[in-house]
Amino acid sequence: MISRRDLLAAATSALALAPLLARALPAAGQIITRPIPGSGELLPAIGMGTSRTFDAGADAATIARLADVMQLFFAGGGAVIDSSPMYGEAESRVGDVLRNMDTRPPLFAATKVWTEGREAGIAQMAQSARRMNVDRFDLIAVHNLVDWKTQLATLKAWKSEGKVRYIGITTSHGRYHEELLDIMRREPLDFVQFSYNIGNRTAEQALLPLAADRGIATMINRPFQRGSLFQRSGGAPLPDVGRELGCSSWGQFYLKFILGHPAVTCLIPATSKTHHMADNMGANTGPVPDAAQRAEMLRAFDALPG
Repeated sequence: MISRRDLLAAATSALALAPLLARALPAAGQIITRPIPGSGELLPAIGMGTSRTFDAGADAATIARLADVMQLFFAGGGAVIDSSPMYGEAESRVGDVLRNMDTRPPLFAATKVWTEGREAGIAQMAQSARRMNVDRFDLIAVHNLVDWKTQLATLKAWKSEGKVRYIGITTSHGRYHEELLDIMRREPLDFVQFSYNIGNRTAEQALLPLAADRGIATMINRPFQRGSLFQRSGGAPLPDVGRELGCSSWGQFYLKFILGHPAVTCLIPATSKTHHMADNMGANTGPVPDAAQRAEMLRAFDALPG
């Protein structure tokens, strides 16, 4: 196990992190929050994903680097950290960072169950709790609908027994939408997770409206379409509507566009870079676009070459 002394030796200096902390720190009272429809609990709108980015080694330098990323996340008012056993070592790296914190900030811990069979699912969820160093998950969702009837039955029982606070279903890549819609109509879900961004607005057709109608919270993955949106915007100047919304980058522009949809509860952009995390958290504050501003954002995006 990595010692705190080893982590401190490998960590970025406080002086080096200071400019990024200044960017990430929200103005008092301005963090964007959204209620979980089923409970009214407020969540900071910008969360943190861990797919690929936290699937990393257990050496002191790597853990210290990820600790800097999470420090900026919490400094920016973040709380929702989402992971999965599908993401390699991501759960373990989150747990390593949390374990070495002197004081753990408020955390909304979310993971997924991604296996077949009741006993295998129970064993996997127990392993996830050990890896992420949490006593009880706030949210566990069935990942990509794998054996969803079996796993959701366990999750419903766990929720009634107080072993997990919220339960849900996830998908990504635009897959399984019809099956997910059917499950949303029939099952008592607290959360659904799927892909949605300014370049992939399929979720606007049915998923987001149904979530609003059914009172289901939404967690949005792939907000940057795995980085392809930045290839589109490149070095283009930020549109006037972005500056009106307090955006200082295209990343914040893309995040704010998603937050402008009233059925979106939270977003989980993933990064292992401190400057990207500071930029992401800059979207966790200030104004949210209304319908007219979203339309203008869309016009500006569609006008980009490529």
